[in-house]
Amino acid sequence: MTATSDADVLDVPPSQGLRLLAVHAHPDDEASKGAAMMAAYAAAGAQVMVATATGGEAGDLLNPAAESAHSDRDLTGLRRLEMAEAAEALGVEHVWLGFVDSGLPDGDPMPPLPFGSFATLPVEQAAAPLVRLIRRFRPHVVISYDENGGYPHPDHIMSHRIAVEAWERSGDDTFYPGAGEPWTPLKLYYDRAFNPARFRAIHEALLEAGLDSPFGDRLRRFEDGDMPWRASHETTTQVPIGRFLEHRDRALRAHRTQVDPDGFFFATPNDFVRRVWPYDDYVLIDSRVETRTPEDDLFAGLR
Repeated sequence: MTATSDADVLDVPPSQGLRLLAVHAHPDDEASKGAAMMAAYAAAGAQVMVATATGGEAGDLLNPAAESAHSDRDLTGLRRLEMAEAAEALGVEHVWLGFVDSGLPDGDPMPPLPFGSFATLPVEQAAAPLVRLIRRFRPHVVISYDENGGYPHPDHIMSHRIAVEAWERSGDDTFYPGAGEPWTPLKLYYDRAFNPARFRAIHEALLEAGLDSPFGDRLRRFEDGDMPWRASHETTTQVPIGRFLEHRDRALRAHRTQVDPDGFFFATPNDFVRRVWPYDDYVLIDSRVETRTPEDDLFAGLR
């Protein structure tokens, strides 16, 4: 396989004066969903901010190699340090919205979520800090998950709900009085990190090259209906991110308690990804400016 040269890799356009806000549920979500896109726009001059709803308090140590006295004593505090390192790797700003991780319930019947956790709150209460942030940061573009949260974690679904609420209400001074001067974002996108077409293209290219593919089981689950929560949105926007895959990797590795450096995220060489699918995929859900799809720029119509 021949590595792609820098001359062959597309970049996003210069983006000075433009602002983008990505709404996520937990620390590490920003690294696994859209990290290269955010690094690309930050390098192009845009202001990029990640809003993380919860502190990941209900998370476990998912990478045994990262076990330490710190992780045993204060995993939540360590995850905050990891988040700061990831934001620095991407060149983005970061804020905590201040909610408590709801955890991922398991059992039959399903146990109730912890009282007062993020996903149990009324949407107006949970959206208030995000509305305040939007009115302060004044983003042109807002990105979050689809109706099923990208996957059905309660905090991901609530992140979707507060993003839509803030998109609809932050520009209207009759809502959330006292939360700052109204600001109306101009484009709303859903992330498509779980785009089956991407998995299929890379899977088939790996097999064609005589290499093992880590995507076979996931594709079978898509095709067998084992992921009924997967939304039916079609990709409208593919942002070129080939030059920033290493930024994504550094952000992922920053979350060392959650991400195995020898695991799934690193199973496909970046030069291979650059050749086969050098994009982050999004769905344009709503736009208050004129634009045409398909797009290759989240700020299309704003320049």
